[in-house]
Formats: sequence, C-alpha cells, structure tokens
Amino acid sequence: MQTSSTQHRIVIIDDHGIVRHGIGVLLSAEPDLEICGEAGSYEEGLATLAQQQPDVAVIDLILHERSGLDLIREIRQKGWSMPIVVLSMHDEATHAEKSLRAGAQGYVMKEDADEVLVEAIRRVLAGGVYVSGDVNARILRTYAEGESEVSASGVEALTEREKEIFACVGRGMTTRKIAEQFGLSARTVEVHRARIKKKMQCEDAAQLFREAVKWVESNSP
Repeated sequence: MQTSSTQHRIVIIDDHGIVRHGIGVLLSAEPDLEICGEAGSYEEGLATLAQQQPDVAVIDLILHERSGLDLIREIRQKGWSMPIVVLSMHDEATHAEKSLRAGAQGYVMKEDADEVLVEAIRRVLAGGVYVSGDVNARILRTYAEGESEVSASGVEALTEREKEIFACVGRGMTTRKIAEQFGLSARTVEVHRARIKKKMQCEDAAQLFREAVKWVESNSP
C-alpha cells in the first residue's frame, strides 16, 4: 500500500450525510485516494476547502442554501486551483456543460458513481476533463460547428463572468479595479478581455470600450 505522502487528498461537499459516507467507503478502497474533509453546506464547504486545500473537491450541485454552481464560481474567484468533480443527480445532458463553464473539470451522475467516480477523479488529477462519451461528443460537435456562430452572436456568446467584466469595461473601470472587484489577477482579467474582444469581433480596445458602453447603456434601468 502507498504511504499517505503519495495519496491525493479529497474534500466531499454534499448536503446528504449518507452520500458523503458512501463516497468515503468507495474511495477508501483506493490506496492513492483519501478523504481529508467533508461538508454539508455552502459555507461549511468553503471553510473546509480553505483549511484543507485538497487536491480534488467533489461537489454536489444542490446545497441547502445555495447552488453548487455558485460554490464552484466562488472557488475560482478566490483563485483556488484544485480540480473539481461535480457529483449530481441531475441529467448530465443539461448540467455538465454548465458545470464546466462554472469551473469544474468533471461531471458524474450519482447513479453512475460506483462505476466511474474513481476514474473521473484520477482523470482530473492528471489534468484532464471527465464527462460521459455522449456529452463529450456533443460539446466537441458544438465547438466544431459553432465557431462562426459564437463569433456572430456577440454578447450572447459571452460567459457570465465575461458579461460581468464586459459591463465593468463599459463603466470605465480599469483592469486593476476589475481584478480587485472579482478577486482575480490582472493577467486573468486581461485574458478575459482578449476573449471578449474576439467574441465581440472588436478590432482594438477602443472599439471594445465603445461596444461595452453601448451595452451597459442599453441594459440600464
């Protein structure tokens, strides 16, 4: 058996104790994986992750007080880089891509957990992404067929985070101020700006600013 120094540490965040227990039993059979913490709520999850700084977080989409997607977004806003595997009862076809966009690297349905959760954890630990074959094919097909459509759809092509940053640009905020507001690095903000500029088909920063101002004005009450 491998020593604890070679084990990958995992935090489980799920509001059902029996689910956390079941995952613990499943992973206890794997010599390279160990549970270092668990939580049953959004705030408890954040506190546990901050304290443990695990190698992987396994998170349910449904938490009593807030969405697991919100938790994933906050984890990324804080700059925590541990890979995340979503473990959910919701249909992968409708929720996997949302989870990946929020910042997760894997999606496993609870009904399949005993067969694929260990594989998913190891996949994301290795730097990969885990979804079922059907969902993976659909996502790849969307990107392959939709590059021109994404570019042509303007603001609708932006992720929620990109829309937030686009709005900040339209309000005249500097990169430093945007970074401070969202808890991001200046470089991360610049990466978002570059993606926004490409999706909005803007030739330069001046055109991006003009488009952002128009969008903010058109969406003001």
